[in-house]
Order: sequence, then structure tokens, then C-alpha cells
Amino acid sequence: MSEPYQKKSAPWHYLLLLILAGETVFILPFVLPRVFRPTVLEVFSLSNTQLGLCFSVYGIVAMISYLFGGALADKYPPRKLIAMALWLTALGGLVCATYPGYGLLRVVYGYWGFTTIFLFWAPMIKATRLWGGENAQGRAFGYLDGGRGLVGALFGAMGVLVFAWVIGEGTVSAGLRENQEAFARVILISSFLVGLVGVLVWFFLKMDREKEVTIILDQISLKEVRQVLRLPAVWLLMVIILCAYVGYKITDVFSLYAVDVMQYDQVAAAQVGTFLLFIRPVVGITIGFLADRSRSSLWLTISFVVAGLGAVLFIVGWISPSTTLLFFTSVLVVAIGVYAARSLYFAVMQEGKIPLVLTGTAVGLISLIGYTPDIFAGPAMGYLLDAYPGEKGHQLVFLMLALFYLFGGIAAFGYYRIHKKK
Repeated sequence: MSEPYQKKSAPWHYLLLLILAGETVFILPFVLPRVFRPTVLEVFSLSNTQLGLCFSVYGIVAMISYLFGGALADKYPPRKLIAMALWLTALGGLVCATYPGYGLLRVVYGYWGFTTIFLFWAPMIKATRLWGGENAQGRAFGYLDGGRGLVGALFGAMGVLVFAWVIGEGTVSAGLRENQEAFARVILISSFLVGLVGVLVWFFLKMDREKEVTIILDQISLKEVRQVLRLPAVWLLMVIILCAYVGYKITDVFSLYAVDVMQYDQVAAAQVGTFLLFIRPVVGITIGFLADRSRSSLWLTISFVVAGLGAVLFIVGWISPSTTLLFFTSVLVVAIGVYAARSLYFAVMQEGKIPLVLTGTAVGLISLIGYTPDIFAGPAMGYLLDAYPGEKGHQLVFLMLALFYLFGGIAAFGYYRIHKKK
């Protein structure tokens, strides 16, 4: 099978559009709750457990979408699928801005599970892998995740500015109605920008027609599925991504930790969440360059170790309102490990000899297991935080992170050893 790696790579604006689309599609379901978690709980009248169950509904729909959406990505051009995903996701934001009840909010999250995964996820991974070619997979996925982090950070900063501007001087004393009005503005502006990115993708995310033909199959049969499942890399990546993604989900609680333990107000807590987002682009770009100069799987293993050590800093109970420097240091260490692992786990697909033309099918099968934290991580964190209020609940959440990253590090090291021999 002739792979299109040997041909001229796609232009830089192609990758920039992938980066922009790759984060804006998740702004509404994930980035805003990460940056504004205390505010989201208040304005939607939710407990941590209820918000976690919304994420679970998203995850259940996403599991089905990963499987069938992966095959779809091997059959249709990425541009059309990605643009449709962005437009449909923006419509969900318009519903969310009306502050629906808990039941309808769960429906919206299920809808987002379809729009952001079935139509979007595998096409984005496949298009990024194509851009990276044979020798720049680390940089391609490092740029993608780092760039997505920068986009998320800018959206988070914009949201904080809009929220603070609408509330005005009454940040601390603002009531429920004022907070709802301010956050509705944030949701509506975000929805408009998600739709606008969809327009840009539709008109400008185009590749050479000859190259496009080489990465599309007329049909996907059980033969291709069996071919993918025979690869050891696929099974190891299921475990690696599952463990790494638990860590990424746990970064959602940093802004809440700032309120519960560090005693920050809601705007200051949102600023902590935004600070976290600005770490991601630096980590993604740096780890991408390092990976291409050695082995992506080696740096993936190191990432798990770093994040696990950072989790220990939260578990031991040394952080308090008087240890601000230690708090931000611990956030930084965990974030470096989590974001580095997230940047690299798809970058090792080339190292594992997964055929480019079957990338969508492989991503769908891997994600079916790898992203199950979308189902269980939210409720698990919500239960621990509600059942053990304050610092104790947060310590248990970071213990969960440490355990998953131990197993993820073992799987990543196994991946490194197997493909080092080859």
C-alpha cells in the first residue's frame, strides 16, 4: 500500500485550522466548565455529582460515536465532517445559554457527545497524522495539542474578562441572577465563535485532491478491523490513553481546589484554570520537538512519571492557603505530565506501524476503550468531592490520578520496549 507520507506535506494554514477547530469544538462542553467550575455549579444549580453525570452521558454517547465515527473518517474528507461538527456543537450552546433544567442539560451533553466525536474526533487525528508525515509525528501532535491549549487558554481568558466585565465591581457580592447573566454572555459569545470556525474550516481546510484520494477507502469491512486489532500497539494504546485521560479529566478540579482549599473567590479561581490552560501550549510544543529527536514512546513514559509525582504533592496534604507557591508548583508539575502525555499518545501511532489509511478505524477502536473516563471519571470525582468535602475529597481525587498514572506508565514503558526491539 502506498502511503501519502512521501508526497508534499499540507501547508501550515492547514495545521493552524486543525488547531483552532480542535479546541473550539470542546469549548462549550469542557473548557468553560473547567475554567468556571464553581460558577457552572451555581448558575445551573448542580452538585459535583450531577455535573459528573452530565459528563457521563456525554461519554456514553461518545463511546458509540468513537466506533462508528472512526470508520466514517476513513470514508469522507476531514474538512466536511469537521465543519459540520462545529456548526452542530454551536447550536447546543444556544440551548445551554437558556439555563435548561438538569434533565435537558444531560440531553445537551449527550448531543455534544455525538457532534464532537462522531463527526469530529477521528477526522482531526487522521488529518494531523497526514500533516506530520514520516518524521514529524511528535511535532504534529505536539503542535496540535499545544496549539489547542493556547486556543483554550485564550477562550478561558476571554470568558473571565467577559464574566468580570458584566458583573462589574460586585464580583464577591454578585447574586445568582447576576452570575447567570454574565455566564450566559460567555456561552453565547463562545457559541458564535465555534460556528465561525466551522465556516473557516469549510472554505479553507482543503488538501490536494490527489492526496485526499490516497487516504480515503471506498468501504470499511471486517477485514480492515481485524487488521487493526492484530497490532499490539492498538491494545497498548487503549490502556495508555485510558490512564492518561483520567489525568486530563482531573485537571477540571483545579479551579474548585482553589475555592475549597486555597479560599479564592470565583474570578480568582477561574484565573487559576486559565493559568493552567496557558501551560498546555508550552508543554505540547516542547515535548513534540523532544519526541522527534529521540522516541515519542520514551517521553510518553516520562510524562506519566512526572504527573504521578505531582499528584503526590497534593496527596500528602502540604498545600494550604498560606502555601501559594507550593500550590502553583504542584499544579505546574501535574499539568506538565498530563499535557505531555496527552500530546504524545497519538504521536506514537507511526512508531507502532499503524497504517495511515486505517487511522480512522484504529482511532475509533482505541478510543472506544481509551476514552471511557468520559463515563466514569466525572461521577467518581463528583462523588469523592461531595462525600468528603474540602481538602480530603481533593486528596482522594489525586490519589486516583496517581494510581491510574502508575498503570499508564507501565503500559507506556511496554510500548517503548516492544517497538524498540522492532
